[in-house]
Amino acid sequence: MKNLLITLLTFFLLGSSFKAYSQTADSKSKSILDEITRSYKSKKNSYFKFTYTTGTGKNSQSQTGIFYSDNTRYKLKIMGIEQIFDGNKVYNINDDDKEVTVSKPNSSQTHFSPLSYLDSYKNDYNVKYAGKKTLSGIPVDIIKMTPVKNNGIKTVTLYINTAQKKLIKLEQVSGNNDVAVISISNYKENQPLSSSVFSFDKAKYHNYLITEL
Repeated sequence: MKNLLITLLTFFLLGSSFKAYSQTADSKSKSILDEITRSYKSKKNSYFKFTYTTGTGKNSQSQTGIFYSDNTRYKLKIMGIEQIFDGNKVYNINDDDKEVTVSKPNSSQTHFSPLSYLDSYKNDYNVKYAGKKTLSGIPVDIIKMTPVKNNGIKTVTLYINTAQKKLIKLEQVSGNNDVAVISISNYKENQPLSSSVFSFDKAKYHNYLITEL
């Protein structure tokens, strides 16, 4: 279950990745997405907490995690699983099962990022500005994204605090109408991070089963 959630969450935040197809973007949504992407990539590093929720109503399930990135590397923690990308390999560390899986990222993927959808819109999605609303007391701009080619996703909705240049919520509806939501909070930027944050120290896991794919 935990490994499945990590896989789904990574796919969700990565967005889809395939050859470029003809797509459309209105000028307002394009301006917002480009500005937010530039702001995010200009930071030395970023940290945030997030809540990942699937289902609706009584059937909803939520998990809380944390994420670090320096734009070339990342660390993700959720449900007792830690995933590290050191710029070369991906390390999935399962503390409950005492297992580590090491693999090369898929060549068709970009590295994990909370704003990967903002990059992927340029090729993979039609985007449309959908107005403003207040979300938890915060005024946000809403951008709707629909894939230009069938990829199992029906729509992606981005909720953006444009004044602070931050993405605060993503809502994805799959082809079978399953809903997944990531709510982002507690942003921190340009922190003094040790280089070990994004590295895997094999010596710390001598009693784990380590499998390299």
